Amino acid sequence: MGKNHLPVGKLPSSLLEELLAKYSGVGDPRVIIGPRVGEDAAVLDVGGKNTYLVVKTDPITFASDRIGWYAVNINANDVATLGAVPRWFLATVFLPEGRASEEMARTIFADMSQAAKDLGVALCGGHTEITGGLERPVVVGQMLGEVEKDRLVRKTSIRPDDDIILTKGIAIEGTAILARERERELTDRYGREFVKRAQKLLYEPGISIVREASIAAGTGKVHAMHDLTEGGLSTGIVEMAGIGGLGATVNKSSVHCYPETEAVCSFYGLDSMGMISSGALLIAMPPGDTECVLDALRQEGISAEVIGSLTEKEKGLKMIENGEAKELPTFEVDEIARLFESEGEESNPLPR
Repeated sequence: MGKNHLPVGKLPSSLLEELLAKYSGVGDPRVIIGPRVGEDAAVLDVGGKNTYLVVKTDPITFASDRIGWYAVNINANDVATLGAVPRWFLATVFLPEGRASEEMARTIFADMSQAAKDLGVALCGGHTEITGGLERPVVVGQMLGEVEKDRLVRKTSIRPDDDIILTKGIAIEGTAILARERERELTDRYGREFVKRAQKLLYEPGISIVREASIAAGTGKVHAMHDLTEGGLSTGIVEMAGIGGLGATVNKSSVHCYPETEAVCSFYGLDSMGMISSGALLIAMPPGDTECVLDALRQEGISAEVIGSLTEKEKGLKMIENGEAKELPTFEVDEIARLFESEGEESNPLPR
């Protein structure tokens, strides 16, 4: 990679902040939540008396065998973090010249349809084409949802001493990706049953956080929710705290990591704190409401734990490990992207 070339993954936060500040289009008071580092979706007041429109777009750029399913779920997740209900989905589907087939198109559409049915979402438009220069299909999704105005969850509501709850566990998606992309070598190392379990994490516990977001928002006074994607838990903590100009302390011993994740990370020398983690939801809320939300989630079979708290900015971003306070690790790129890049693979291993 040339010295002026950016690494695979999200744009660096400092560059993105600069671009969003400089190139903002026209001002519009109907944009309730606009573009900002750490925000999951936009919120628009389109004239509804009691509701806001919540909109999100995210691409799926990796040749996943469930790319259409990914597109619906990933976009729905970010809408749900604002307390909204995903309602309508549009997709732009690019099929690779020389590889596109009717079967490929049917599979993508069938997967989008099934995911939409599972979430109660309508497929309502988009665009399809066969595109030159692609190695794999690309799906760019857009999810629209709605939320009652007084139930909108805004990250700017976070406060020092808010508890931070984590659902399920970290690196769910990252583990499943590696189990699919490196199936042969992981089978040689850990056996076929291990690989099947790791692959299954994509569906059980799964990468959707729509249900737990709805439960949390409907149970307690939630100040913020954040879907953990590229960069994993550490990046999610940085983004959430950054929105409110706060610090945070995370107790490493409280962060659940699946055995399959621990094994895969050990094998490849990866840090699970910085691995793509869709399926894990961060929730910030006042301590007085924490237990009722934890109880509500657990009653629905969703594991959840308090992993730390937000703090004053001056206290910084810390992680308690083995009784010692350290700086929270940060990651310029997702750990899976780093792995593929270090091994000379030019393709993006992440599904967006």
